[in-house]
Amino acid sequence: MAGKKMSRRERIKKGIRKRLTGSETRPRLSVYRSNKGIYAQIINDVTGTTIVSASSLSKDFTGKGTKIEQSLAVGKLVAEKALAVGVKEVVFDRNGYLYHGRIKSLAEGAREAGLVF
Repeated sequence: MAGKKMSRRERIKKGIRKRLTGSETRPRLSVYRSNKGIYAQIINDVTGTTIVSASSLSKDFTGKGTKIEQSLAVGKLVAEKALAVGVKEVVFDRNGYLYHGRIKSLAEGAREAGLVF
């Protein structure tokens, strides 16, 4: 069952990445979700570099509460770091996950903090 779920996510991910790339003017906000934490990074696909990153397991993260509340805080944290570097607009890469729950919460947190999708 787990293998089937992972292969489905990988298939969806490939379809998303076919039509979605991050440029210098609009980098890609990529999200990864594990059982313990959530990770977000803003990537420039032209140069292949990560501009900023944040996760619920990093040392500078101070959020507590449910996983959804932590996702909201990670979204705000990555948006604040991006705005400090000068990135205002991003392309949202949900990485094959459904836009629901923790993924949606992270996106809403980033929007609240000022990122434009």
